[in-house]
Amino acid sequence: MAHHVVPFKTNLITLLALVGLTIITVITAKFVDLGNFNLALAMLIASVKASIVLLWFMHLKYDGMMNRVIAVTAVLFLLIFYGFSFSDLYFR
Repeated sequence: MAHHVVPFKTNLITLLALVGLTIITVITAKFVDLGNFNLALAMLIASVKASIVLLWFMHLKYDGMMNRVIAVTAVLFLLIFYGFSFSDLYFR
């Protein structure tokens, strides 16, 4: 299988998106109080960052179907664990 070469511009945009989302994470943690939804916002931002890393830095966007199925399965298990975290937090 041939390797896909990602252009420098794509890597730069990916890097800037991750840095921007990290800055948004810090700003929301320090200055935004959403009460019970702070965890949900942090998980949402972390999920978007993880998706960016999976798709572009790990080249999943350009990879075969088998690796995509494995990644989607891992994400589904992650969502199950998120569900356990939310239920633990909100039903104590």
